[in-house]
Amino acid sequence: MTGPAGFALFDTAVGRCGIAWGSDGVVTAVRLPEESDEVTAQYLGEGAEASAPPPEVARVIDAVVDLVSGANLDDDLAWVPLDMRGLTEFQRAVYDAARRIPPGSTRTYGEIATEIGLPGSARAVGRALGENPYPPVVPCHRVTAANGRTGGFSAGGGVTTKMRLLSTEQAVLGLW
Repeated sequence: MTGPAGFALFDTAVGRCGIAWGSDGVVTAVRLPEESDEVTAQYLGEGAEASAPPPEVARVIDAVVDLVSGANLDDDLAWVPLDMRGLTEFQRAVYDAARRIPPGSTRTYGEIATEIGLPGSARAVGRALGENPYPPVVPCHRVTAANGRTGGFSAGGGVTTKMRLLSTEQAVLGLW
């Protein structure tokens, strides 16, 4: 990934999120709320200037706001261009697989591992999702542990945020 050119913080149903973009307008990072705006901004990359988002990024912001509020569960955000330069081939494969999970659905870490052709790598899938620089555009919250358990969630708010997003999307889980 290249360094971000700009970033913006924006309000959502789950709190104040952030987004960063490159000079080409492609999204370089998205962040769910952290304990403060300053911490959220730190996760968006160094060197970016707080600024008004270009029109294509404003469209992404609107879509994220709608998704996390439950206003538009038909939009899986798969159309959002992401700057994945600098990520490993494995991370890109995991993130691409996660982006194919529609709102309201879940997959297990093991199912993602099998889908990308690496059965038995569920823990590595979990680690890759734990490093996801684009939640909820790459919907790591839709990937759960085996037996219907939620698994972890490294974004701000932890598993509580994961459960809130899944609940908003009307996902059905087993025991959590």
